[in-house]
Order: sequence, then structure tokens, then C-alpha cells
Amino acid sequence: MSKSTALRAMLCLVLALGTASAGASSLQGGTSSGDARLQGDLRSEPSSPGDSPLSSQAAPLNSNELRITGLGGGSAQWTIVILLTALTLIPSILICMTPFARLLIVFHFLRQALGLQTTPSNQTLVGLSAIMTFFLMQPIGAAIYRDSIVPLQAGKITVLDAVERGGIPMRQFMSHYIREKDVALFLEMAKEPRPANINDVSFRVLLPAYILSELKAGFQIGAVLFLPFLVVDMVVASITTSVGMMQLPPVVISTPLKLLLFLMVDGWHLLIGALMRSFN
Repeated sequence: MSKSTALRAMLCLVLALGTASAGASSLQGGTSSGDARLQGDLRSEPSSPGDSPLSSQAAPLNSNELRITGLGGGSAQWTIVILLTALTLIPSILICMTPFARLLIVFHFLRQALGLQTTPSNQTLVGLSAIMTFFLMQPIGAAIYRDSIVPLQAGKITVLDAVERGGIPMRQFMSHYIREKDVALFLEMAKEPRPANINDVSFRVLLPAYILSELKAGFQIGAVLFLPFLVVDMVVASITTSVGMMQLPPVVISTPLKLLLFLMVDGWHLLIGALMRSFN
């Protein structure tokens, strides 16, 4: 009785273990098939064009991104070439087509007349001349921007038309300060016919005539500016010579006296005011 009971218990245990192993294998097979089905669904899910990787790359760009568009409907490459060329020509344009040359010459004459070698420095004089030039040329720059740059950006005119429109305010400005003598000189050298008025003069003649006139005007103002300080030098030199102070350089005494004279009359205010009024 005990042996049959033990045998029956062993058979029940074997059947239970077999059932448990079969359930575990079926559960594992169901999990693997479910994972495979899920992976297949994930692979086949981006069927719409909005969910594809290409559409994610075509998302809207950042609003702060810098973009260079072509001026007047042109290509961006030619726009970059034009801008870089303009940057290289800015120093020449600043010297030859603005009052910069006259102002810088006058400031250098003032420094020499005061007997100062490095004060104010060259950088200071160039910066002061550039600021005064910007003050004088700001209305002309605004007219050029309004008449040529804005229509060019809107695509209404071409680059050549914009250059032609921008030259009109510059021609009107330079024509006020050139001498007929200088224009006649370069007309003769260029073998061009005599124009009916200043608007018929080409830029080939107008530019050198303008810079020559500006050089003459700058030297004239500098020479007049030199005279009062030259008188101070002569008076100091004569006094030191008459009292027998032969070993003492006159510049040691005349330089402080010239500085005092320049400060007492408020020289910077008078000089800048006279230069600004000379362009009106």
C-alpha cells in the first residue's frame, strides 16, 4: 500500500514538472513573437511623409540663422564678391571722395605748428578726421541708401542702376568743392571735350580734380593756421637771443606759450567750427 502510494506521488510530481516546463516554453515563445511583432510594427510605422527621417531634417530653420541673399534677385555668390570688393575700396573712397583728406592735413599742420611731435597721436587724428567725415557725409549716405540701396534690395533695379543712382549725390557734393582750373587740367589730359556743365563731367575727371582741390584747400588752411604760432616762435627766439641765452633752445619756451595761447582762445572749438562751416 505504501509502495503504490509512493509510486503514485512520483507520477504526479513528474506530470506537474512537465506541465510547468511546457507553460514556461509557451510563455517565452509568446514573448519573443510579441517582440518581433512590435519591432515589425515600429519598422513599418513611418509610412506617412511627415514621420519620415527626411521630413524631420526638413524642419524649419532657426530664425536667428544668418542668411545672405542675392541683391536684386542675383546669386548670393556674386553678392559676397561685390561686398568684399567694396570693403577693399573703402579706404580709397574715404580718402578720395570725402573731406577726410582736407581734415587730416589741417590736423597735422596744427600739430606741427604747436611744436608737438606725437601729441595728439596719428591714430587720434585719423579717428577725429573719420568722425568729422561721417558727420559731413551722413546726409549724402542717407540719400544714397534711399535712392539706390533700398530699390536694389527690393529687386526693382539692377546693380549697375544702383551704382549710377548712388553716384548722383556724390557728384553733387564733389562739384561744390572743385576748382574749374583743376577740372580743365584733367579734361585736357584726358582729351575729353569741354562739358556744358559740371553734370557732364565724367568721374574719371571729377575724382582727381576733387582730390587735388582738397589738397590745395587743406594746405591753405594749414598755412593760415601756422602764422600765429610762427609769430610766437620768432618773438621767443629774438628775446632769448637778445638776453644772451644762446644755449637754451627757443622751442623749450615757445611750446608752452603756444599751448597756452591755443587753450586760451579755445582753439579746438574755433578750428572744428571753421572746418565744418567751410563745407557748407
